[in-house]
Amino acid sequence: MAASVFDTPLYASLFPTGETGRLFSDSAALRAMLLTEGALAKAQAQAGLIPELSAAAIQRATLEIQVDPGALTRATGTNGVCVPALVEAFRAEMNAPEHAQFVHWGATSQDIIDTGLMLRLRQALLLAEEDLRHILNVLAKAATEHAETPMAARTYGQLATPTTWGAVLAGWGMPLADALEALPGLRDSSLWVSLSGAAGTASELGDDPGALRAELAAGLGLGDPRRSWHTDRSPVLRIAGWMSGVTATLGAMGHSLTGLATGGLGEVRLSGAGASSTMPQKQNPVGPSAMTALSHQTAGLLSSLQTSAVHQHQRDGAAWFTEWMVLPQIVLGCAAALQIARTVTAALEPDTAAMRHTLERDGGMIHAEALSFALTARMSRPEAQAAVKELCRDARSSGTPLDVLARMRWPDLSPDLFDLRGATGQAPAEARAFADRIAGM
Repeated sequence: MAASVFDTPLYASLFPTGETGRLFSDSAALRAMLLTEGALAKAQAQAGLIPELSAAAIQRATLEIQVDPGALTRATGTNGVCVPALVEAFRAEMNAPEHAQFVHWGATSQDIIDTGLMLRLRQALLLAEEDLRHILNVLAKAATEHAETPMAARTYGQLATPTTWGAVLAGWGMPLADALEALPGLRDSSLWVSLSGAAGTASELGDDPGALRAELAAGLGLGDPRRSWHTDRSPVLRIAGWMSGVTATLGAMGHSLTGLATGGLGEVRLSGAGASSTMPQKQNPVGPSAMTALSHQTAGLLSSLQTSAVHQHQRDGAAWFTEWMVLPQIVLGCAAALQIARTVTAALEPDTAAMRHTLERDGGMIHAEALSFALTARMSRPEAQAAVKELCRDARSSGTPLDVLARMRWPDLSPDLFDLRGATGQAPAEARAFADRIAGM
């Protein structure tokens, strides 16, 4: 097995990352850093810190020159960062030492690496937003169609009370809608430029480093933090937290779908489900299982990322290296979960007959809660609960449906008490409210 499921052709279709995968290659990282160097040179020329002619040459070169990541390997291993070797290689490729000497003027490696990272995370969030919108539209359409399709709700894996398939879809969709609505604020609070110099003091960035940083931010379309954030990893944590939240929601969806597709239950059908190598009858819930596995992985990675946010002094190599190891996996895990969810939701079909069979097969036990509340009109709540528990035991031991025993004991019970059409509470309304929310987004 490869070191990462995201870096192998063997599992590329099982854990697909789409266009986001391209953002976390060595070439993409170097390209983002060079774009940062070009924008920095332009901002510094406007501030009078370097010659305008040199800045123009640098910026043009950052768009044209390709640096081989392999050529930076040895120096990166020695220096702990790739920027010194990148700048050296870039200056050599420019073949214009009179201009190349102004590359990376006054900045530090972390400024370039962190700003390049934010350029890539910005694109990753755009791709995630596109996937979210697609998934939400599919869920909302199905929630409208099945707002009143009855099925059994489950708690602790056991049958609880009636709900609807539309409400279940809304239960998955609402947190995803929250995540979508949170994106503008996340971008404003976290997609920051970094420009603070060697130790965060901006000592070699001119007389007004704040204005220079703002100009760089504007040139790259990133936010200006108005301070150094070299050791403040909260912007990275916020973005990773958002992604892990999305992945967790999709993991919960996948976990429930795996349960609903269980053999002998089959309340959902997953077209295109996976085959067994030896059992011809099996249709394995591969997509939902992958969604859940990704959420498991991301939960552990997020803990490591939070640990890496604890820096010592003005820069901490160990903490920073840990972030490099963990953050890409979180981003790619979210991307893969979203890609899989697009496929799963598009092919998801409820088996309404199986859902109704589940509701009816337990002798009406699904209505036990409703019965206990109906009985409070004639006895105290504790007495009603005790009476219904006793009746449930009798129903199980005798094989007689709960509603039959209940009417034998209390003949005047409302005939609608055991009617599924009125037993789903606010479930239909929640399904429609979710669909309305998505229609307005």
